[in-house]
Amino acid sequence: MRERHGRVQEHLETANAERVYKVTAADLPLHCPQPSMYLWNSHPKVYLPIEATGQAQCPYCSSTFRLVAADGR
Repeated sequence: MRERHGRVQEHLETANAERVYKVTAADLPLHCPQPSMYLWNSHPKVYLPIEATGQAQCPYCSSTFRLVAADGR
């Protein structure tokens, strides 16, 4: 757990720490960085069109997002 001074403790990931992220329809509309990531050490939010191809790459950090079924397949 990471702690932000002056704020409630939050369970957040390091932004852009992985190269491939699996996302589901519940994550749409897709944007990078994700809501579960810290924003202070990341890039501006950018929306990514993933619906047509099932895959999208962030133009800022080059992270790849893959659309998978809710069960992870």
